[in-house]
Amino acid sequence: MIIREARATDRTQWDDLWAGYLTFYESSLAPEVTDSTWRRLLDPNEPMQALVAEDETGALLGFTHVVFHRGTWSIGDFCYLEDLFVAPNARKHGVARALIEAVYALADQRGAARVYWLTHESNLTARKLYDQVAQNRGFIQYRR
Repeated sequence: MIIREARATDRTQWDDLWAGYLTFYESSLAPEVTDSTWRRLLDPNEPMQALVAEDETGALLGFTHVVFHRGTWSIGDFCYLEDLFVAPNARKHGVARALIEAVYALADQRGAARVYWLTHESNLTARKLYDQVAQNRGFIQYRR
């Protein structure tokens, strides 16, 4: 397995993974939102980036999307790991951990002061991994 930046040729496989991710969170998005997201992820002028996990056959096993942004608590940017998804048949094989470690490396390369993300409190399988690779700081998210 390798972790690499997403490429335009990944679109079809990414679409399948993205659909699985949205289904997992019982969500749906208009096609134009998905198209816009994909364009932004590949645009070097955007603060967003996609990493993918690829097996030896070229099949994508999962993805992560990050957003770099300024913060008020640091000179360096923060790295928000906005999305992380691993195909069901690739779970429990270290793919999610490898993607998170790749995000850490990317954040370090870009001088980010912090990497952070959210997950639903009921996502116990993911939280088990997250508790191994990061600290739960106890914050609660509010939305409007």
